[in-house]
Amino acid sequence: MSKTKLFFDCEFTGLHQNTTLLSIGFVSENGKTFYAEFNDFDSTQLDEWLKENVIKNLKFNDYFQKLIETKNDISYKSNTKNITKKLTKWLEHFGEIEIFSDCLSYDWVLFCQLFGGALNIPKNVYYIPFDICTMFKMKGIDPDINREEFSETKDSIEKHNSLFDAQIIKKCFLKLEVIEGVIVH
Repeated sequence: MSKTKLFFDCEFTGLHQNTTLLSIGFVSENGKTFYAEFNDFDSTQLDEWLKENVIKNLKFNDYFQKLIETKNDISYKSNTKNITKKLTKWLEHFGEIEIFSDCLSYDWVLFCQLFGGALNIPKNVYYIPFDICTMFKMKGIDPDINREEFSETKDSIEKHNSLFDAQIIKKCFLKLEVIEGVIVH
């Protein structure tokens, strides 16, 4: 049985060891989505760039808990404990899962941290994540390429929203999947 591919992205309070999650977004290969915003992030870590480029692109720009749920999509705002419970339940709807992201060094660590570390992630999630940066490199494409242009998505004000970025990652993956690779030295 093949594994379900999930494409995900996180927004967080900076590229440093003590960063905290602002939002997390997932898109499954069949189009189901999960999006959550955290109301317990460390606001003292927000700089002007984050306020201007990430905070303004959050769906729920107030503190209070929110939930929007349809058959295929969940959007949620709460604290880390509640989001982890909701995400765990959403992940259970899939069989075995492979996770793909962009430059996922921070994203994967923060994902694992939600569950108390890598050894505690849900059992149906494959413990090795995959990234499209490596795919770009293996296909002979500059890994620093503009993702919206490559995926043929119009530039959007939603950039730096984790759900939008997860959708872009999925589009890039699907396009990369059919491109012949090159040998990387």
